[in-house]
Amino acid sequence: MYQSNTYNDRLNVTGQKIKELRMKNNLSLSGLSTKLALMGIDITKPSLHKLENGERVLRDYEIFALAHIFRVPMEDLFSDFREELEKENLLL
Repeated sequence: MYQSNTYNDRLNVTGQKIKELRMKNNLSLSGLSTKLALMGIDITKPSLHKLENGERVLRDYEIFALAHIFRVPMEDLFSDFREELEKENLLL
């Protein structure tokens, strides 16, 4: 069976930030799924739920599309992760 590496028992480090941005923009999971579909990216509502809960890996093109939809730099999706690493003095 294939096992993916995790960070703090999560398959991604951007899910919580994506959820925050989705809610800030008053988007439902279905609405976000539709916006992604218009960009040619198929992420279903259940998959978005898993993504936000760290139970699904993100692909690079998905990160790009989400940043575009939320009109933020891609780096913003990683801000919580960056802050955590800075707090632990793990960034060189």
